[in-house]
Amino acid sequence: MQQRYGEDAVTRFTSWRDLIVEGSTEADWERIHLANQFFNRQVAYSADSEHWNKTDYWATPVETLGTGAGDCEDYALAKYFTLRAMGVSDEKLRLMYVRALSVNEPHMVLVYFEEPEAMPYVLDNMDQEIKLAEYRTDLRPIYSFNASGLWLAKANGLGRRVKDSSGISNWTAVLEKIEQGY
Repeated sequence: MQQRYGEDAVTRFTSWRDLIVEGSTEADWERIHLANQFFNRQVAYSADSEHWNKTDYWATPVETLGTGAGDCEDYALAKYFTLRAMGVSDEKLRLMYVRALSVNEPHMVLVYFEEPEAMPYVLDNMDQEIKLAEYRTDLRPIYSFNASGLWLAKANGLGRRVKDSSGISNWTAVLEKIEQGY
């Protein structure tokens, strides 16, 4: 890792490993706070066009921490995989594609459901505070997904499942890179 990303990255990787170990003994609510805070502090925002010279690139957590930068998808993915590694069940987590109304741009966040039918909490790199989706009126949900499937959003933040998530090519690419160790 040091050879590929440098000494600063090694420090970030060590902190990430420690975070996962510490978080694995905590309750889910503490885990989501730890992961949200860690990535919002450790990763600098950088658009894909500047960071990867691509219009849209979904980085793995290793790539994000290695470079110390990423865009909204990279923050959300890193938080998702970190929480899964800490032991949060997949059913409680979804990556949610939204429209950020304040800038009228597509955006991705991670949402956490305490209960299956509950209003989800939003973990976002643009807002440091974890809030219920109903209080994030600056976001318009489009769809959400995780390893189990894809859901179309409803106005209140919960939607119906439409299919598995294999049709999302960037998601599939990230999973393949993770399997290869990136």
